Amino acid sequence: MPHLSELRYPTPFVRKREYMNSASAKSSASGSPKSDPIPIVFVVDDDISVRESLEALIRFVGWQPETFASAEEFLTRPRPVAPCCLVLDVSLPELNGLELQKLIATDRIDMPIIFITGHGDIPMTVQAMKAGAVEFLTKPIDDDALLSAIKSAVKRSAAALDDQAELQALRQRHESLTPREREVMRLVVAGMLNKQIGMKLGISEITVKAHRGKMMQKMKAESLADLVKTAVRLGLAPARNPWHA
Repeated sequence: MPHLSELRYPTPFVRKREYMNSASAKSSASGSPKSDPIPIVFVVDDDISVRESLEALIRFVGWQPETFASAEEFLTRPRPVAPCCLVLDVSLPELNGLELQKLIATDRIDMPIIFITGHGDIPMTVQAMKAGAVEFLTKPIDDDALLSAIKSAVKRSAAALDDQAELQALRQRHESLTPREREVMRLVVAGMLNKQIGMKLGISEITVKAHRGKMMQKMKAESLADLVKTAVRLGLAPARNPWHA
């Protein structure tokens, strides 16, 4: 396996180190089966030598790199459907890294940010980390530290995507309920018994049981506890303190 310094891309600021063989490096980097989408590592830096260096390093260990010279250029790229992270230079022309972080904070929560800079300071680092950055690295960048940060960020991204997919599935199940089944679900989650629900809705207890059974089936809830957890995730019921009687 070639030493990183033998790659055809220049590596002016990444400290050269020798890596394990390509197969194990790719397995370690992606941490996922071949059938899963390859994680994407976005790099935004106005220095072309930095972009080319990081592109070579990222591709070498099995991730898919995409590089951009500015924050504006990056923002034109549609949101990916694969685990991803953003390696972001703080000092960018016009829209800088910290401003970009603030701009995408709410709509790209599945894209962790790793900041890189040639002249960072403590207040800058604190600001970035408080805003959700997973790492803040200074140049010259230690390759192991960067790869470790990317690996951790990709795992976070994958977990966030899984959580979003699960929440979307729960929403679709809830939308499949009839208006009456939604009423029954709301009252069941509130702790009411079938008889009480019947009196509340002006229907028989047998009818309540029928609606409740269909509702539980559609929501794929095996127990009342499952149903309550689902309702909390959907924002249909407040989270309760497990230590409260």
